[in-house]
Amino acid sequence: MNDQAIMENLLLTTKGVCDLYMHGTIESSNQNVHQVFSEALQDSLSMQDDIYKKMSEKGWYTSTQADDQQRTQVRQKYATN
Repeated sequence: MNDQAIMENLLLTTKGVCDLYMHGTIESSNQNVHQVFSEALQDSLSMQDDIYKKMSEKGWYTSTQADDQQRTQVRQKYATN
């Protein structure tokens, strides 16, 4: 397994953990439990951001910016709904 594949796996796993912690935070009925989940979520989001930045620096996670026509189409689509 190469470095890119390892980083992709780390990113996907971290995103999954963030999802679990978010639901734990939302669903907790006890303030102490809520606080623990919330802190774990913030730590995990920070880790996810670090992994994304490293991958982006290496060109392993690229994104493209939508052009004006694409943005207009999306605005129109949701403005009519």
